[in-house]
Amino acid sequence: MIHFDNVSKVYSPTSTALEAVSFSIESKEFVSIVGRSGAGKTTLLKLLLAEEKPSSGKVFFESINIHGASQDELLQIRRRMGAIFQDFRLLPTKTAYENIAFAMEAAEASDDDIESDVPQALELVGLMDKEWHFPHELSGGEKQRVAIARAIVNRPDVILADEPTGNLDPINTQEIFGLLKKIHEMGTTIIVATHNHDIVNTLEKRVITLENGKVVRDEEKGRYIL
Repeated sequence: MIHFDNVSKVYSPTSTALEAVSFSIESKEFVSIVGRSGAGKTTLLKLLLAEEKPSSGKVFFESINIHGASQDELLQIRRRMGAIFQDFRLLPTKTAYENIAFAMEAAEASDDDIESDVPQALELVGLMDKEWHFPHELSGGEKQRVAIARAIVNRPDVILADEPTGNLDPINTQEIFGLLKKIHEMGTTIIVATHNHDIVNTLEKRVITLENGKVVRDEEKGRYIL
């Protein structure tokens, strides 16, 4: 489904984020990308989202070279991905319901689909009672659950999560990863960049380890080893 072919990303002569990175991720996998701060985890996800371009090499989504795709092809690829970020990225003037609905509106969903699917997404993340709350009225864990609902509401094939629990306490961290596991069990591919070694070690899923921009380890049922 996703393939990195000898991908490098160089920001300057003294700053190389990724160096000759190659790996493939199959449909319905759960993959943790781990490494120290600055190892290249976020850059890797940005390349997948086409927020950055590789300096060399190619990134494929199915058979399409993401960075050689037409605007129409790129739009279709992005609609098949949902993204979750450490800082939530919720719209502060919109309620939980409206934040999720906004993602559907951007995908040109009908009003009927929005009225049907937004409550379903809120129910999945356990926030039906907070649908009309604004972000400033929600806890950190609740904000991230709204962000997850927003990411899944268009039923993407892939969820990309960049340090989704970086700002959360251990209890909320467990709950968020529990939700990601539940979404994975429903058939969604999950790719999560994280530095939470306890969670990674309990997941017993595939782990790709980055060090200084290079893949140094890629293991099924891997562990967080640095």
